[in-house]
Amino acid sequence: MEMYTLDTAMIRLKEIAEELESGEHDLEMSMKLYEEGVRIITFCNKALSNAKQKVTELSQYDNEEDENEEGIQL
Repeated sequence: MEMYTLDTAMIRLKEIAEELESGEHDLEMSMKLYEEGVRIITFCNKALSNAKQKVTELSQYDNEEDENEEGIQL
């Protein structure tokens, strides 16, 4: 599989959807495009899951810092 960023993966996924919807390809090519689309969707889901996890971790870290700052008396 090619190396994708989330943005390029989404662009390619849109291209695949348009190609499949056009009906211009034979069954074999349509299956190859479909399989590529499934791989890209899997990649996107993992990338989004990783991003969500990072946001959660950063939010928890930020909340911990806020709690620590509240306990500091100057």
